[in-house]
Amino acid sequence: MLPSEADLQLLFARLNCAYFDGEVPDCRIRYNERFRNAAGRITFTTPVPLIELSPKHFRIHPEALEETLLHEMIHAWCAHRFGERGHGPNFRRMMRRCGISSIHHEMGAVKPLHESPRRYILRCERCAFETLRKRRPARPASCPRCNRRRFDPRFPLTVYEVVQVRPAGTTVPARAACDGPRREAVQT
Repeated sequence: MLPSEADLQLLFARLNCAYFDGEVPDCRIRYNERFRNAAGRITFTTPVPLIELSPKHFRIHPEALEETLLHEMIHAWCAHRFGERGHGPNFRRMMRRCGISSIHHEMGAVKPLHESPRRYILRCERCAFETLRKRRPARPASCPRCNRRRFDPRFPLTVYEVVQVRPAGTTVPARAACDGPRREAVQT
């Protein structure tokens, strides 16, 4: 069972005292079920930064929750103290001081619990530009190749809804997949 969001705030306070002498600014902490590949992230919203954690990852790897929260707290500390975001030298130095060996968490991808099967293809009929989107655009959009500025109704994107997805094979030809790697005979 995962800690409640209130318990996460207490963990945040404990880690803040233990590793940062209380220098990490206050952050809101919440779970975000939509994360697929990320275990956590920090968003520098005003007035208080937001740390979001993936409950799907931590249901499988509960031991990684504290280290992930600590990782996001290092981001908050670096932004507050040095005005830096990302994984720069100050971040890495503090990471080592906290005993974290890698900026990456090897927890694998976890599918969203309620992922929508709907997908949309936006296509420019003029230049054949295509892009895939999970949501139908809420407002009119124009082709980014034909028009590099704001929306221009002369270069509209046509919206196609993808209604069926079916397996079409792999990227490896069938014979190569069965035979395995090819080796040439060497005569001696």
